[in-house]
Amino acid sequence: MDTSLISGWLPWTLRILAVAAVAAALFRVSPFWLRRRLPWVAGGALVGTALIALLVTVSGVADEGLPVGVWFWTCSALLGLGGLAAGVRQSSWWNLAAVPLAVLLSLVCAANSVNISTGYYPSVDAAVGDLSDAPVPQQMGLNEALAAVGKSSGGRVVAVEIPAEPSGFTHRRELIYLPPAWFRSKTRPKLPVLEMIGGQFAAPDNWIRAGQVIKTADDYAAAHNGYAPILVMADATGNFKTDTECVNGKPGKAEDHLVKDIPPYIAKTFGSASEARSWGVVGWSMGGTCAVGLAVVHPQVFGSFVDISGDASPNLGGKQTTVDQLFGGDLAAWEAHDPVTVLGRAKKDTYRNSAGYFLVGSEEGGKHLSDAQTVERAAQAAGMTTKLEVHPGKHDWQFGAFAFKQSLPWLAQRIGLPGATG
Repeated sequence: MDTSLISGWLPWTLRILAVAAVAAALFRVSPFWLRRRLPWVAGGALVGTALIALLVTVSGVADEGLPVGVWFWTCSALLGLGGLAAGVRQSSWWNLAAVPLAVLLSLVCAANSVNISTGYYPSVDAAVGDLSDAPVPQQMGLNEALAAVGKSSGGRVVAVEIPAEPSGFTHRRELIYLPPAWFRSKTRPKLPVLEMIGGQFAAPDNWIRAGQVIKTADDYAAAHNGYAPILVMADATGNFKTDTECVNGKPGKAEDHLVKDIPPYIAKTFGSASEARSWGVVGWSMGGTCAVGLAVVHPQVFGSFVDISGDASPNLGGKQTTVDQLFGGDLAAWEAHDPVTVLGRAKKDTYRNSAGYFLVGSEEGGKHLSDAQTVERAAQAAGMTTKLEVHPGKHDWQFGAFAFKQSLPWLAQRIGLPGATG
């Protein structure tokens, strides 16, 4: 179950089996098939792949494009189907048996090409757990957690239904990581909190299954007498496809949920700290954009942020598109959530106690770095403490996991975690 879906023997085995199945579906001894029919099958597969790619592009299903592997394996699936072009009489039983295998394995490889590019499912266990909606590792019930007292070798995760009050935002179940130190006494320590926000196509458990935050937090706690921040794996989108950019817009009041629903609930339910200096927000991709925006617009709630590969401002594909689709054409609403604009209009000392950490992957292309530099300059001009780092990595969950691990010591010191050394 821990076998990697990103690299190693399993992805290569699937590819080899897919190619073998396509070859078995197409192979015929007949010269007529090889000279006349097979070229038409190959041409049809190429044309079919091109039409599917055009349809995907026009429909906007994949805003940032799909990896080349998707189209290679889509073409392979169509080639496998082309094995039926010879007809039943001219085909051996194994030709016909290979057709569904060729299609299935090719589509699996196509799907895993997307997975490899995003790092969404790093292992078989992560994929099975997410697709079957299985509990995440170290999960326990809320009542069980509230009653538990004693030593713990690691932290635990609690699934909660946070009331959407006052936001009214329709959201999914959210997950809370509680470090070992939280369980030591009935008098719970007032620990600092980090809200964790994933990308556009996301679920709250992504930070656990793909982002490895439990291991990162547990490792940190093991080196700091059981102390780590409380982590809130927040739902900023409400479903897998919707892109809210963490603002109050057409999709709902996601911003209010993150700012007004979650902090009071966590403080009341788990006895956490509630001051802005003890709260931070961490995000990857869309979540990185959210982290900056939330900390800039609401410094009274979030004193620190970590932006991992985010954009400079809410982005649904260009400024005007974002203004129209997210803010209903209200330019002033967009400006009120554009970090550079908000920072430029801020009163003196607004961000005196705020800090931000930008992390960008070296293989992500220039836009993410340029955006981070743009926002950092504005933040520093407004009096905010910042730092920016570029590390080896692509725009995937593996870089998100690394970046959180890299930033946690800094965050822990910023938000006042007991024993934090920076």
